[in-house]
This record gives sequence, structure tokens and C-alpha cells, in this order.
Amino acid sequence: MGKEKIGVYGTGRIGACEATLTTGNGFPTVVVGHSKAGMERCRQTIEENWEVLIGQGLATSQNKQAALKLLTITDDCRLLDGCSFIFEAVLEKLEVKADVFAKIEANCAADTVIASCTSSFPVRVLEQVVKQKDRILIAHPFQPAHMLPLVEVVRGEHTSDEAVAHTRSLLESLRRKVVVMKKDLPGFLVNRFAQALFRESIYLIEQGVVTAEEIDMAIKYAMGMRYASIGLLEYFDDVGFQLEQEIATNVYPDLCAATQPQQLVKDGIAAGKTGLAAGQGLYDWSKKDLEDYKMRKQAPYFKELDWDMPV
Repeated sequence: MGKEKIGVYGTGRIGACEATLTTGNGFPTVVVGHSKAGMERCRQTIEENWEVLIGQGLATSQNKQAALKLLTITDDCRLLDGCSFIFEAVLEKLEVKADVFAKIEANCAADTVIASCTSSFPVRVLEQVVKQKDRILIAHPFQPAHMLPLVEVVRGEHTSDEAVAHTRSLLESLRRKVVVMKKDLPGFLVNRFAQALFRESIYLIEQGVVTAEEIDMAIKYAMGMRYASIGLLEYFDDVGFQLEQEIATNVYPDLCAATQPQQLVKDGIAAGKTGLAAGQGLYDWSKKDLEDYKMRKQAPYFKELDWDMPV
């Protein structure tokens, strides 16, 4: 029996990487886009993803060609017919998502799971713009979505147990690590951790305590190395409640407590120094090797790649 047919609605980087992952594990996949330029970029991104894997000795040209034969990129929503699971990966605008959900529901069976890749909308908002509320949930990946193993699954008040079970089963067959959140919280799980670190880091830079380079050094050569091999809360137990209580008593009162984006960020936006894409943010990216950065961004995940590749 063949593998289930997967849909991906959206031809941006997330959609392209989801399609790389699904076809790379032998699932026939339909990617729906709107413009010829977007569909062509999607195909190029998928091919580039494969070239990186081939360059690392993790795949062969035969795997790539077999996977591409499983891929359909189209602007015809009718080709979603027969998909049992669809990743929604379009713009973070509710009206855009509502239009996409309507097209999915018009072309798919009533039990087709719709998994939004949103990083900002809660399920309770998405439920308002679908007819079949029992089949909508969030399956939030991390970029690059075909490489990072973790996916956060967030169910809504009306999401069926069957939809959650189907999602977990599919994601695990795609070699993903799945966290199912019991509550629908802003930022889900990982982005809540990330925002806490970003907020404290920006605060320390604004206070003139350290530079961006020094903060990244601290993360890369202490926290990053530690938590790459053991869990955060394993370490908490290792240190022990008594010592952690004493540390918290001393540190908590001095931590950043900002509830709005900080001035450094606002000033950067006003000056057009908004990060890598602008060439200047906390770093001057004109002085960095971008190819080296892109490779470093993916390198930790190569050893985790264990796909059931088509041949």
C-alpha cells in the first residue's frame, strides 16, 4: 500500500522545506501556490535543499530524482483532492489564511487534517475561519523545516483526538520529534523560551554590559553545548531545587521585565537596520561570510537526518 498523499499550501521557504521533507520520505506531495514566480522559487529551493544533502553525503542524485517525481507544484487547488493531510504555510494574515482554508475545505474530504505552520496565530483564532473545526490544528516547524526535527503541535478546543493522532503519526513517520501542547498559548513553547532570551540579551546590550558577539559566545560555548546533550530540566534537577531557589532569589529581581519591544529594536527599525536581510542589525553582515553562516545554521541537524528516502 502506498503512502498517503500530502498537500502543502504555500510556496515560500517553509512550504518548500515541508515538501522537501515529505517527498524525501517517499510521500506524494502537491504544493499549491498562486504565482508562477513563487512556484518556480519553490522548486529551486527544493532542489537546493537536495543539493546540500547530496553535498554532505546524506543523499544521492537518485534519491533527489525519485523525490522530485513525487512532487507536484501547481496553482490548481483541485489537485488537493485525495490529500489526507495538508500543511498550510501562507502569509501571517488571517484573511489570507481564511481564503486558503476555504479552498482546502472545498477540495478535500471532511476528515482531511489542516495543519497550520503559523508561528503567531492561536488555534482559537484559526477555528473561527474554518467550517470543520475538529480538523484544524497547528504543526509549528522550525527553520529550515526539513532539517530541524522538532514540531510543536497545538490543538484547539474542538480539534478531534483523531486529527491529533493522525498528525503525530505522520510527523513521526517523517522522523520528527513531536511536542503536543495541552494549552493554546502565544508563542507556543520554543518561541516563549526564545523571547525570554532575546529580551534579556537586548536588555544587557542596552545597559552596556556586553556586546552581541559576547552574548552569542556565551550561548554557543555554554548553554548551547550543554543543552544539545541534556535537557534543560534535567539540568535543573541536577543542580537541585535548593541551589536553584537561591540563584532565583538573587537573579529574578534584576532580570529584564519589559512588556513591549525594546528601544534598541525600535531604533533599528527606524534606521532601516533590521537584521541580516538589511545587511545591518546587531551585526554588520557585510563583514560576515553568509555561505559559512548558512552552513553553520544547518550543520547541527545533518547527523539527525534519517529519512526513508525514495530510490
